[in-house]
This record gives sequence, C-alpha cells and structure tokens, in this order.
Amino acid sequence: MKRTASVLALFLTAFALLSTSCGTSDYIKSLTLNANGSSAGGTFNLAGVDGTVQLSVIANYNSGKLIDVTNATTWTVTPQGVDNTGTPLPPYGPNTVPITGSGLMTGIVGICTWEDTLNTTVTPNVLWNPPVWKIDGWYQVTATYRNFTSQPIAVGVGVAESNAPTGGCGPS
Repeated sequence: MKRTASVLALFLTAFALLSTSCGTSDYIKSLTLNANGSSAGGTFNLAGVDGTVQLSVIANYNSGKLIDVTNATTWTVTPQGVDNTGTPLPPYGPNTVPITGSGLMTGIVGICTWEDTLNTTVTPNVLWNPPVWKIDGWYQVTATYRNFTSQPIAVGVGVAESNAPTGGCGPS
C-alpha cells in the first residue's frame, strides 16, 4: 500500500510539473528594424562620401524578451524614386549602398537623393539658404530573420553635390 501511494504521489508530482509548463513556449512575435545616423523627418541619410547608418534588428519574443539578431539577418533593399537629376536610383549592391553583416550601411555611389526647394515667397524664386531639403528618392530597407520581416525604413543618399547654394547634399 505504501508503495502504491509513493508511486501515485510521484506520478501526480510529475504530472503537475509537466502540466504547468504547457503552452508557455517562447516564440518570436515580430522584428523591429532600428537605425542610428542622421535623419530628417523619419528618413535616414547617408551623408557625404562614405556616410554611414548603423542598422540593428531586434527579435521581439512572446515572453517580452528582446534579442539583437542583426548579425543573423538578411537584408532587402529596394530603390524608390530618383536622384536630384531625375535619374532612377542604381540597384542595391556592393558598389552603391552596401550593408555589412553587422548592419553598417555605407553610401559609396556618387548620387544625391535630396534637393533644396525653391523659396516661392519671393520674386524671382530662389533656393533657400540654408537649404530646405526635399527627398526625391531613397533606398527602402527591410530585415528578415527566421521568416519574419521588419517594418521598412527609408535611407536617402547625400554623397554627391546638390543644387543647394551652400553645397553638400541633404540633411547632415
């Protein structure tokens, strides 16, 4: 009788331990793509020759845990719009705006996706000084990790000269 009670108590203890962990497995809910670098109105800018933007990707888990997965991420970069001369942006690649395995995006190609707008409050219309920047094109970046894709971010390129009277290209 003692043996049966001991086996029953052991069985009930094991069952209780196993049943309390059911349904609590942790899983990824979403990804968040972050960028550190100069920005204007939510658009980041590769300012100047070899300008950089540091990207990072955070996996958001069901339990609330946050894990940096930048080094295990694949990138999708899609050109949107035109440069400040009206030319379509070159495709993403190692000679345009490459992204390293650690998420560092660098502006290499000599383009400018920003232009200084005209001040139409005066006659004749003149360029603003200091510039009031308008973006004509950008690279849309998303990150993918374990079949999850992040929200997109926009990255403009200010590597070439613009039409601004002060030189440079885009916000810095």
